[in-house]
Amino acid sequence: MVTRYHVTTLGCPKNAVDSDKVVAALEADGLVEADDATEADLVVVNTCAFVEAARQESVDTVLALAESRKPGARLVVTGCMAERYGDELAAALPEVDAVIGFSGQADLAAVAMPRRKPVGVRDLLDLPRAAPSAPWAYLKVAEGCDRACAFCAIPSFRGPQRSRTPEAIEVEARALVANGVAELVLVAQDLAWFGRDAGEPGALAPLLARLDGLRSDGLARVRLLYLYPSEVRDPLVAAMCELPVVVPYFDLSLQHASAPLLRRMKRWGSGERFAATIADIRARRPEAAFRSSFIVGFPGETEDDHAELLAFLESARLDWAGFFAFSSEDGTAAATLDRAVDPALAAERLRECSEVQDPITAAARDALVGTTAEVLVDRVRAEGAIGRTHREAPEIDGVVRLAGGAPRAGEIVSARIVAAEGPDLLAEVLG
Repeated sequence: MVTRYHVTTLGCPKNAVDSDKVVAALEADGLVEADDATEADLVVVNTCAFVEAARQESVDTVLALAESRKPGARLVVTGCMAERYGDELAAALPEVDAVIGFSGQADLAAVAMPRRKPVGVRDLLDLPRAAPSAPWAYLKVAEGCDRACAFCAIPSFRGPQRSRTPEAIEVEARALVANGVAELVLVAQDLAWFGRDAGEPGALAPLLARLDGLRSDGLARVRLLYLYPSEVRDPLVAAMCELPVVVPYFDLSLQHASAPLLRRMKRWGSGERFAATIADIRARRPEAAFRSSFIVGFPGETEDDHAELLAFLESARLDWAGFFAFSSEDGTAAATLDRAVDPALAAERLRECSEVQDPITAAARDALVGTTAEVLVDRVRAEGAIGRTHREAPEIDGVVRLAGGAPRAGEIVSARIVAAEGPDLLAEVLG
């Protein structure tokens, strides 16, 4: 009898990679994917526990799947909530058949369905991936984080950073490219710290050079997400600006622009230092795109701190920016800080940040009208193809809607940008 599974993934790209590997492990154990969770014998929810809103979404999803699953189907919760809360989560959700942390993900079928024979302990990080369904894929190069940012609980349940070997990363990259992936998106909790735990600080730039060698195999792009700003130094910037395979897309994890508040967050930097980094990169690659995210309402954030953030946004002219109200997380240093910001004031500051940034993003998109760009085609639909230039990260930023020609998924086409509609661009395929 065929056992069918269905995996629902919540949270960040790192979770998406974990789910791909869970899927590969399940299929190696003989399970077959079900198109819908209601048809599955094993329903898996890979949860997020980053902030309260993410945890609530995870719980709501679990409860909805518990209600809709077919009789006899087993429901498993895994991922960050399972790792962080364990037995407490199992007690709170009696609808769930198993709560499985990170160490059990590689043998999830055997743990969740006791009648199945375990296949032995495996390390999820270096397991093969499920075949990609798009011409791009996330590639996780490390797990865990060594930093102690005051607002973040991730190190408490993901553990310290553990970088993969360049050889293992290249093997996975080659397999993804052989399966039609044209763009690899490198992710980690602290990507720019890659290799330091193995005694090789600055190892990210050589890894990029290694991946550049896969261009002859069909790899067109490598994109980097989540760069801690203190590590964006000359060797890495040079690699990102000079290696043909690496797109000049800088996702800088800034969090704020006020130096005193950043110190309170246990973060490095200042608006002045961030501006200098951005100016240096733009001098090397004027077409570079920039994204960042910022926390407002952190305990102790003053009106002067907020004004400094608004001024930084105005001057930095980032292509993309996300803003989040501070969420107090148990077990973090920030949870014990005084001078809490009233939630209503934090919401107002959030609105003000968006009011500054939204026209900047719109102006950056409008400025592209009339230019020609290389667009990676992500998918083709009846109404036209959808793709991205180097300026758009998948699942995060806008897209390019293509008209004309007969582009194929995974192909890079030249296109003229004819209009901007919100975050998206409209373009005509050339030639």
